[in-house]
Amino acid sequence: MSDTLLFLAAIGYGLATLAYLGLSGLIVVSWRRRPQGRLLVLATVLTTLWAAFSALTAWGAFPPQPGLAIEVARNGAWLALLLHILHLRLPDGTLLPAPVRLIRTVSGLLVGGLLVASVYPFIAPTQPVLARWAGNMGLVLLTVMGLVLTEQVYRSTPPKDRWAIKFLCLGLGGLFVYDFYLYANAALFNALDAQVWAARGYIAALVTPLIAVSAARNPEWAAPVGLSRSMAFHTASLVAAGIYLLLMASAGYYLRLFGGEWGDVVQTVFIFATAMLLVLLMFSGTLRARLRVFLSKHFFSYRYDYREEWLNFTRTLTEGQPGEQLCERAVEALARLLESPGGALWMHEGPAGYQRASHWNWADIQGSEPVDTPFVQWLASKQWVVDLDEMKVRRDLYGDLSTPAWLEHADNAWLVVPLMLHEELLGFVVLKHSLGNVTFNWEVSDLLKVAARQAAAHLAQMRASNQLIVARQFESFNRTTTFVIHDLKNLIAQLSLLLANAEKHQHKPEFQADMLDTIANAVARMNKVLVQLRRGSEAAHVQPVVLADILNEAVVSKQAFKLRPILELPPATLRVCAERDRLIRAIGHILQNALEATPPTGQVTLRGFEASGQAIIEIIDTGIGMDDEFIRTRLFQPFDSTKGAGMGIGAYECRETLRALGGNIEVSSTPDRGTRFRLSLPLAHHASAGGEHAA
Repeated sequence: MSDTLLFLAAIGYGLATLAYLGLSGLIVVSWRRRPQGRLLVLATVLTTLWAAFSALTAWGAFPPQPGLAIEVARNGAWLALLLHILHLRLPDGTLLPAPVRLIRTVSGLLVGGLLVASVYPFIAPTQPVLARWAGNMGLVLLTVMGLVLTEQVYRSTPPKDRWAIKFLCLGLGGLFVYDFYLYANAALFNALDAQVWAARGYIAALVTPLIAVSAARNPEWAAPVGLSRSMAFHTASLVAAGIYLLLMASAGYYLRLFGGEWGDVVQTVFIFATAMLLVLLMFSGTLRARLRVFLSKHFFSYRYDYREEWLNFTRTLTEGQPGEQLCERAVEALARLLESPGGALWMHEGPAGYQRASHWNWADIQGSEPVDTPFVQWLASKQWVVDLDEMKVRRDLYGDLSTPAWLEHADNAWLVVPLMLHEELLGFVVLKHSLGNVTFNWEVSDLLKVAARQAAAHLAQMRASNQLIVARQFESFNRTTTFVIHDLKNLIAQLSLLLANAEKHQHKPEFQADMLDTIANAVARMNKVLVQLRRGSEAAHVQPVVLADILNEAVVSKQAFKLRPILELPPATLRVCAERDRLIRAIGHILQNALEATPPTGQVTLRGFEASGQAIIEIIDTGIGMDDEFIRTRLFQPFDSTKGAGMGIGAYECRETLRALGGNIEVSSTPDRGTRFRLSLPLAHHASAGGEHAA
């Protein structure tokens, strides 16, 4: 073998040594105690030793005779790894198929026999040619076994999972095919092809990245390769530069060797030109970008560290006070994904279209967009992230889309990110150009789309919360208005009854006195209603009150009725905690219903007393009564009334008033025989908790 081939062979096997040594180190660093992991390390370590021994043999440091043992051990380790992967594909307790078991047995015998033959050459001392031929044929059979097992591993893998195993099968298949050609040729001609053997190291080094990719993608038979993107980029750059320099040095050596008198000159010019070319390539931004994309696609399953990106995005989105600041934080969170220095948010504001809702470091951008413009319709239908720079040079990608005038005149505008929520365009964000010169590609677009949907969900929740607050404010106002209307209705009913009786009894002094008292009471109640509306809260003055005074005022407020209730007052020492006017109104409503439901010949009784540590108020009438179903389903249902002009909230308000004070209401009634309302309230010295709750 010539010196040139030996030199090239030494370089190739040296590269293979470094490649498999690095792969072994990565696997050991990310070690997981699994049988397949140990087999993979064993195979890569033996391949490293084989490549190192071959390199030293090419340099003349070792004789070639021990190389057979290392060669056989290397092939045996790869075969063991393939057999174990096949075993992993089977359910627990299932044996390998008979053909595979036969291959395993034959492979074991071949490996053992070849190892014995390499260690004890005296087995055939008088026939070295025969021994060499037998060794070559044994290696041919091992490569055939390797090809068969590689094919079985690929076929036994489900199609959806082949992306994780195909590079291993491709790499080992390439090695086995190359070895098959090398040893088949040696068995036929009883000598190794020097050129094929010299190039073998380069072939082994080239398949190393394929094995590394499969090791990273398939954690079932190896631990993931823990390699940062920065280290991968710089390592790949240095390895590529080293391979380039070695190839150029080899080419320069060849020119010098065969160039005759011009050899030295040509070699010098060639090496200088190749060095300049390397420098230009190293400073090429396009080459670096393509190398990063290549490494991201083939050595990593993603470009971004999505765990960190999502943690930072969520943290930014949920920091600070809720409300309007969320709009600014949403813009900031999206901008930080791309190292953008600023942005602005447009939100759908009903008939007003899309208005600027907030901004982050971009106060001077202004504009609005109606909902029916082509730009908005395009964002809603396509759901694309619009690259304004790309749109200027590649109009064909965006069709007839035209940007609004306010956006065209915005300085430093780069991306328009739609905020989609359930296929509805909630808004969009305009971002400034990235400070880190982040290239906009498909992965950046997908990341922005997902993040934008998350931000849209938070913004929609914020808007729904604001709308709920407003709705509750209106609900409170409407509820207060309803109770006011109810009180006015009762006052109008009393005054109408008074007016009807005035035609008959206006000349009687007793009636005139009652009329003046009723009018005065109605005016006082109207003034109280106005005071309640102005101060906005009815339960702000809960305090101890004398129950007898409450009952007496409730009866006085019903003087317009012809039927007068029987009043049984409790002791003056009996007190309860309540808002005076509200409790009078609640008792008065039940008393009025009893008076209206009782004929003139009937009887209505209002009495108060103490029982079981509580203040009890009973309103008993002999009126038309109610059945159980009405009491259970309709009596306390708001806005349900049996009266034509009724509001249906009196009984409901009475119950809620008592519950707010820590009391309760019970009803017992029999149709055509009468009704009993029993109201219970804590006594004043027991009602501090209830009063505080009501307040």
